[in-house]
Formats: sequence, structure tokens, C-alpha cells
Amino acid sequence: MRCLVVRNTGSDYQVCAENGELFSCKIKGNFRLKNIKSTNPIAIGDWVIIDANNEGMSYITEIEDRRNYIVRRSSNLSKQSHIIASNLDQAFLITTINYPITSTTFIDRFLASAEAYSIPVQIVFNKIDRYKDSDMAKMKELIDLYQSIGYPCHTICARKNEGLEIIASLLKDKTSLLSGHSGVGKSTVINKLIPDLKLKTKDISEYHNKGMHTTTFSEMFALPDGGYIVDTPGIKGFGTFDMEGVEIAHYFREMFEISKTCKFNNCSHQREPQCAVKDAVENGQVSPSRYKSYLSMLKDKDEDKYREAY
Repeated sequence: MRCLVVRNTGSDYQVCAENGELFSCKIKGNFRLKNIKSTNPIAIGDWVIIDANNEGMSYITEIEDRRNYIVRRSSNLSKQSHIIASNLDQAFLITTINYPITSTTFIDRFLASAEAYSIPVQIVFNKIDRYKDSDMAKMKELIDLYQSIGYPCHTICARKNEGLEIIASLLKDKTSLLSGHSGVGKSTVINKLIPDLKLKTKDISEYHNKGMHTTTFSEMFALPDGGYIVDTPGIKGFGTFDMEGVEIAHYFREMFEISKTCKFNNCSHQREPQCAVKDAVENGQVSPSRYKSYLSMLKDKDEDKYREAY
């Protein structure tokens, strides 16, 4: 029976058949041996074949080829990836300038990873009702930066239901990932879009200005007007996975275009002479924050930076 994976609680999965019937599933014992290197061989959004069992527990026997997926380095096992979700039409990165802070390094790592797997991203700045003048100025600066690169940006106050009508229209009839740090308001956004869910929400730690986890496992929700939202636990860091150093600049859109005029085809944009990217940083064509993010990703192969909060 063909089913869509809609919930993952670790070793157990909930899948939805094409007729809407839900099944609880586990993975067949030998499934993990089939050249799957991720910590979660089955991800939210996967289409699978199950062997239905009348006694309550069914088994996933096969996974269909994925149209796309987005991964990050596993936070526990450095040589493995963690698949966040698969078969996505788009992703929305929920961010906050403050309460808690979302760094540009975190944003850029997410964007580059999505770029690598051909997943369009839109950036959403939440909690605008709480921002001071300095926060608003910072937000405008970031919106100008990312929109100039080609990433649509939106400002919302989910708590007050402001700006969500635009987000709802963009989600309609599509499968969309919502991601971001803990505490940025993903669950509040989803509750406003699907009021019957009543997902748990939690205030950020005022002492640390960081979010506290409320979502503990990944789940897919059907939207009232068509489409699905994939909700994932808040992530502290976004360690890149399976990217060769010479490829990373390809996933920074503005750098990729400029790099075509570097003297060397395999330029790493660090110490090489006649590097067009370094020149572009100097003359303001490339943002220093984006270049800094790029350099931090180059170091991922040598350091445990993926364990830190970006």
C-alpha cells in the first residue's frame, strides 16, 4: 500500500494512505542496510510502501525515490546526515531579529543547503511588534540584502495575526517546510493557520534570550485550503553535509555569478590572486556577512562547528 509519511517520533512513523487512512509503522529490520547513510532513513514527506497489519502495527518495506530533500549534518554523529524533510515545494525560514536572535550565519547556512537541493526559500521575520528602533533598522538591512540576492522576505507578527494572510496564500496547495530556531514562533504561526491543532507554545528564556523546544518530533499537517506544512523541532545550528569545498560557493547565488570571472576555475576565494569574489567583498558587491558565512562553511570539514549555535 502506498502511503505518505506524516509523522516521525524516532523509530515509529505515522503514514497516511491515499484514501486518508492512517497507519502506525516501523521499519522492516533489514531496511537500514540498504545504503542509507542518514540517521533517519525515512523522513517526513517520503512516499513509502507499507505492509499493513491488522493487529495495529504495519511495516515500511520500500521508499520511493525522492524528488528532493533538505539535510543537515547530524548533531550527534559527525559523519552522518539528518534528513529534515523530503519532496518539498518550498521552505520558509522563520527568523527573529531578537527574542531570540537569528544570526546571518545560520540564515546563510540554511539558504545554501536548500540551494544545494533545489528547494526555494522565503524568509519570514516574526515578532515585529517587539522590536526596538535598532531591531527594525537591522531587519530592514537584512531584507534589503536577501531580497537583492533573490530571496523573498516577509514581516509578520504571528501572535497578533498580522501578515499571515500573505503567508497563507503562499502555502496554498504546496508542501512547505517551516524551519528556524526554537522560540521564533513556528508553532504560533501554525496555530494561526490551522487553529484546530492547538500546538504547544512556550516563551523564550529571558535570561539566555534563546528559545526552548516545544516541538519534539517532525510532523506534517494538512492546511484547510489545500497543501501541507512540515513542522520540525527548532534547530540550534545548521551544519552542512556532503558539500565539497569548491562547490560551496555555488550555493551562494551572488558569489557563484561573480566567481565565473576569477582567474582560477577552482578558486576557493580565500588567498588566490585575482579572485573576483574577494574583490566584490571589498567593493561592496558581496555582503561581508555572506562572505563570513561562506568561510565558516569551508571550515566544517575540519572543525566541530556544527555542534555550536550559529
